[in-house]
Amino acid sequence: MIHTRVRYRRRASCRLSAFWAVSGFSFCLMILLAGCGRDPLPITEIQRSLRGTPDYSIVLEDMKEEGNFFKSHYHKYKVITPDLNRVTTWRKVPDHYFQSTASLLGMSLLGMKGGKPFTAPAPPLYQYVGDSRYGTWRTGPGGQQFWSFRRDFGLYDALAVGLYPPVYRSGYDTYRKNAARHIPFYGVNKEYGTRGSHTQKTRPDFFQRQQTREMLRKTSFGERVSKRIGRTRSSVRGRSGGSGK
Repeated sequence: MIHTRVRYRRRASCRLSAFWAVSGFSFCLMILLAGCGRDPLPITEIQRSLRGTPDYSIVLEDMKEEGNFFKSHYHKYKVITPDLNRVTTWRKVPDHYFQSTASLLGMSLLGMKGGKPFTAPAPPLYQYVGDSRYGTWRTGPGGQQFWSFRRDFGLYDALAVGLYPPVYRSGYDTYRKNAARHIPFYGVNKEYGTRGSHTQKTRPDFFQRQQTREMLRKTSFGERVSKRIGRTRSSVRGRSGGSGK
């Protein structure tokens, strides 16, 4: 009986590990499969245009949903390289891809560093941490190590380094573990990504647009309910009046 329980637990553990492995690779796999289809994703087209560029990052800069019954989904990307920093126009994306990236606003979806690709979504800064070409580790008053970027780092302004909180060694170690497993890294305190506090501070337009859309949706729903109630009351009054004649 004991051996049976042990075997069951081992099988359950293996199934759980397999689940997380598949989930971790799903985002990367979606990118690869999209590149093989007739209509590649906009981010795949951008990636192809950067072929031969040793250092770049493609950030999900903005996203929106339009329509009520038949919805369309759009992304804006920020393309960051040592020589270029641009934001694309709105690009239409499939619903399934929009949903899979819904939590990744402000994150680097994929890119290249030193000619090596990375596909684990993370805050744009993190891919350059730990590389002596871009900065060095320093020790703060409390004894914690944090990363200090060089001011002459080519992407310092493009990445808006000054707007980010310090990157501590412990957080960077967690990022590396996630990257190795192709799992998104939202920060030690989940401050990045669509629901992160940092994102809410740096992208107020997105959240204002979301709030406005939600208000319009509720207003529209309320109006439809009021009209239905009005029609029901009119129908009841009509039947009551008819029965009295």
